[in-house]
Amino acid sequence: MGKRPLKIGIMLPESEREMAGETGGWNDQLAMTLKTEELGFDSVWFCDHLLMKVPGHEPQGAWEAWSMLAALAARTSRVELGPFVSCTGYRNPALTAKIAETVDEISNGRLILGIGSGWAEPEYEAFGFPFDHRASRFEEALAIITSLIRTGHVDFDGTYYSARDCELRPRGPRPDGMPIMVGTFSGERMMKLTAQHADHWNVWAAVSGNRAETTKPLMEKMDTICASVGRDPKTLERSAAVLVDFDGAYGRPGQNVPSLAGTPQEIADECLRYAEIGVGHIQFYPDPCTVEGIEQLAPVLDILDRG
Repeated sequence: MGKRPLKIGIMLPESEREMAGETGGWNDQLAMTLKTEELGFDSVWFCDHLLMKVPGHEPQGAWEAWSMLAALAARTSRVELGPFVSCTGYRNPALTAKIAETVDEISNGRLILGIGSGWAEPEYEAFGFPFDHRASRFEEALAIITSLIRTGHVDFDGTYYSARDCELRPRGPRPDGMPIMVGTFSGERMMKLTAQHADHWNVWAAVSGNRAETTKPLMEKMDTICASVGRDPKTLERSAAVLVDFDGAYGRPGQNVPSLAGTPQEIADECLRYAEIGVGHIQFYPDPCTVEGIEQLAPVLDILDRG
C-alpha cells in the first residue's frame, strides 16, 4: 500500500441501530466489507457483543461475531479479519482456538485472533456466563488458547478451565498459528499478561481521549511493563481503535469522549501522530458507519500512501 506508515482498518456496525440509526444485516455487512477491501484498507473488524445495555438507552442486540467473520472470510481475498475482541468468558477457550483455526483456514491465513476478558456485565448476566474473577479466568483461557494456536496441543487443568491432552487438528494454513492480539483498557494485570504472552496489543483509544497525545502515556506504560517481564517493547505490535465522525454522525450510546473529526489531511496527520508513538495499526470506527462513511475515509489512505 505505497508508503503507508501504519495499517488502517474498519470496524463494522455489529449492533442494532449502529449503522446510522439502522441495523446492519448480512448484506449490509458484506457490502461494507467489500467496499473496505476495494478501497485499499488493511483490515476489517467485528465486535464481540451479545446484548448491550447502556443506562438510559434502549438495549442493543448484536450479531454473533465469529459467525459473521467466517462468512466474510469466505467472500474476501485480501483484507485481514479479526474479532474486536473475542470475549474468553463467552466461549470455552479450547473451542475458541478451534473456531479461530477454522476461520483462518477459510480466509487462507488472514485472521488476527483478538481476545479479551470482556467487560459488559449485563451481557454476562443475560446469557448466563460468570462475571467473577474475570482476569483470573482470562489468564487460564489465554494459556489454553496460546498453547493450542502455537503448538497444536495443550494439557491444562485449572481452577476455571481444563483441556486435557487436547489437540488442534487439522491445522490451518499457518503451522505456528495466527497472531494473537489482546485487547485491554488500562489495567496493569491485563497489560502484563499481554506483554508476557501476546503478539499484539490493542487499546480502545477512547479510554484515553481518542487522540495520540493522550494515548501516548499508555504506550509508555506498556513499554515499562514489557521491560519488567524481560520483553523488548518493540516486539509487541500496537494498535488503537479510534472513533471518527463525519457530517451526519448518528451518535454512539454512552460515548462521552470526543471523536476524531476534520478534513482528510487532519485525520491523516493524527494517524501519523499515532505512528510516532508506536501504533502500527488503527481500527477506525466511523460514524456514520455505512458504506458512505467508509468512503469518506478513503482520501486519508491516499494521503498516507503518498508519504
